[in-house]
Amino acid sequence: MSKDTERLSVFPAFFRVSGRSVLVFGNGDEAFAKVRLLGNTDARIVAYAPAPEEDYAAYLAAQGIEIVRAEFSPAQVRGAALVFAATGNAARDREIVTAARAEKIPANAVDQPEFCDFYTPAIVNRAPVAVAIGTEGAGPVLAQMIRARIDQMLSPSLGRLARLASEYRDAAERLVPRGVSRRIFWRRFFSGDVADAVDANDAAAARRSANALLSTTGRAEGHVWLVGAGPGAEDLLTLRAQRVLMEADAIVYDALVPQAIVDMGRRDAERLPVGKRKNCHSKSQDEINRMLVELGRQGKRVVRLKSGDPLVYGRAGEEMAALREAGISYEIVPGITSAFAAAADFDLPLTLRGVASSLIFTTGHDLTGDVLPDWASLAVSGATIAVYMGRTVAASVSERLMGAGLAADTTVAVIENASRADRRLFHGVLKELPDLEARDDLAGPVMVIIGEAVAGANFEKSEPLSARRTAVRQEMEQTR
Repeated sequence: MSKDTERLSVFPAFFRVSGRSVLVFGNGDEAFAKVRLLGNTDARIVAYAPAPEEDYAAYLAAQGIEIVRAEFSPAQVRGAALVFAATGNAARDREIVTAARAEKIPANAVDQPEFCDFYTPAIVNRAPVAVAIGTEGAGPVLAQMIRARIDQMLSPSLGRLARLASEYRDAAERLVPRGVSRRIFWRRFFSGDVADAVDANDAAAARRSANALLSTTGRAEGHVWLVGAGPGAEDLLTLRAQRVLMEADAIVYDALVPQAIVDMGRRDAERLPVGKRKNCHSKSQDEINRMLVELGRQGKRVVRLKSGDPLVYGRAGEEMAALREAGISYEIVPGITSAFAAAADFDLPLTLRGVASSLIFTTGHDLTGDVLPDWASLAVSGATIAVYMGRTVAASVSERLMGAGLAADTTVAVIENASRADRRLFHGVLKELPDLEARDDLAGPVMVIIGEAVAGANFEKSEPLSARRTAVRQEMEQTR
């Protein structure tokens, strides 16, 4: 793409309209939409509507907005800050814009880009913070979709936090040195204890935290979030996880976390890969614990990013213990665990009335020891079993469960890379599970779900486990 195609044809800007007249011409939906948008401001809105439609008239009356029930004349636009022509009559709208331009007043004609001195954006309002999304008139629906996503990402308390910040601006300029120290101060203000207190609607605690931050001239206590990145799909990441990723000074992440999710962090955040994948642990758990403690002691806000949920086979217990012992504050941000994503890929009910009322999370390695786990009897009685990291011990899983009394023809679902675009789905029965160990084509994380409820899954999305064995046999026969 050339640089010319990447350039905007409009310059994004914000008009000062406080206390000034903004005029909206029209009787129907187009004018109604513009008035609602202007309602985000404290402009003096004047609706020129000779015969407003019923719902529009009711809204104007309810909001106390001035209505002028007169046909258009050029003199009406004088002294306005902005003019919107939304009559639904293209010729009349052009006449209104022409009159406004003659008075050097910016104007906008609905659905006529050549008669627009500015475009109305989709707005995310966290006054005094505002995010405006524009598409130069090319895609209003796209702008609304983007607005919805940003609206979800930004805390409802952001405006209150920004207003509090304005009260501390002078003090920060007096007490906090310019440069790095001041940048750290404001970063902590907007993402640390102050922001948390504002979000909890505790104004007194917010001020105490802000005053404490001033007294330390930008230094702050470290904090660690143990964050579940989910099974891999970016859009399954929680809104809270997205927020803390943007607040973190350092991101410590496992190998199974997709790079696209790691990249959601702040651009200047330190990124520290620690491996934690089968047969390729670049850091031991003790080393990771020490790293988190050291980063916390440096006063950094740290995201420890784990695949799935940190409390489900995520070694979070050991990390929490290390942080508690070191006196480093932390919190858990849950993620969607792989079993749930795998079941969703399969349209598979993990519990089913009258069939399966229990759900067991386990790893295949639980079935490789000499002693059968206590939960094995639950499997025989109908519980659904979600087996994490089960491909390399599939034969043992199958053998031990059948030995415990689970029927050999119990339905199983196998999912590689649950939730991701490159996911692969297979179905079969318990006695076929040993075939997984020989499948070198399954390189991603594999989830195995076993139980009577699995029979209710949608197998139109998957291929039989037996298909691979048949294909291999045919290939061998052809080479003889």
